[in-house]
Amino acid sequence: MNQQRFLELIAHPPDHFGDRLLLSGLRAASWGYGAAMRLRNSLFDAGLRRVRTPPLPVISIGNVTTGGTGKTPIVALMTELLQQAGHHPGIVSRGYRASADGTNDEWKVLQVLCPGIPHIQNRDRVAAVRELSSLKHDDTGRAVCDVVVADDAFQHRRMGRTLDIVLIDALNPFGFDALLPRGLLREPLSGLQRADLVILTRADQVDGPVRAAIWQRIERWKPRVPHIEVQFQPTGFLTGDGTRHSELPARNVLAFCGIGHPEAFRKTLAGMPLDIRGFRAFPDHHHYRPTDVADLMQQAERCGTTALVTTLKDLVKIEPPATGLPILAIDIRAGFLHGRDDLIEALRRLAR
Repeated sequence: MNQQRFLELIAHPPDHFGDRLLLSGLRAASWGYGAAMRLRNSLFDAGLRRVRTPPLPVISIGNVTTGGTGKTPIVALMTELLQQAGHHPGIVSRGYRASADGTNDEWKVLQVLCPGIPHIQNRDRVAAVRELSSLKHDDTGRAVCDVVVADDAFQHRRMGRTLDIVLIDALNPFGFDALLPRGLLREPLSGLQRADLVILTRADQVDGPVRAAIWQRIERWKPRVPHIEVQFQPTGFLTGDGTRHSELPARNVLAFCGIGHPEAFRKTLAGMPLDIRGFRAFPDHHHYRPTDVADLMQQAERCGTTALVTTLKDLVKIEPPATGLPILAIDIRAGFLHGRDDLIEALRRLAR
């Protein structure tokens, strides 16, 4: 079952008997998954599983659902805020679905968004933090990092953290209200009790009453949590080498992506002055082959477009052909709608 078929199945109650049977199987599997997650969390809560204390303060950026909640641009935003506050941040991540060179798409994107920030990928995040803490500047002997931003670490409870931030996507905040694989929840919503802060991403893409309803439900598990809301704003276009352009040479384009939430990318495109002649969605974390790029070029030519646009997460994995239409990524950065001061104050408390 491919990703699109899976999402259609869990999002809409099926009429076909075979689909209902399949959905019942997914529901049964989710009971076992939920029991395992509750047991695991209870062991950590009771102190029966050890939490390792890292040698540096750690800010965890995570979520309670699978798919794209916008962790990468929030990690980039966090490193920027920390630098503005006089810190020297580093990044650790698991390295999910790394390519042959040992890096994955998030690592390559953050190299563009956070130039000069050390980033270590290791399934053992505690070891990754230790490695960051051991890095020294050759000329001064001063430590390279004094604080760590941990990407996708909310469920990585083995590593202690100083600040736990959970992202909730306004377009699908609670993963169809079911645990994997019946829904998209990685753990029960009671896990929100562990969070220090919650950030509502893509908050600009839903109206006020919807945002209020989402916060009301969050507050069942995390009362009086500050309402921090962000949007992801297109600020220009990037080529594969990181060169930035304020606009495209022409507006008629073919769009494609291989991310966890392709509809969010569609909505971003809809708000831009572009003539979208076609849209193609690949599976999340898709590794593009030369044949994929050739097919996209042919489709673009059939549509009469003059360029292809995608996400930076996709572009960093594509080897552009020597000839053909240009492929550019929309440069998207996180911006605050509400609650910036609450986040800044949390970072100040961390420094103290």
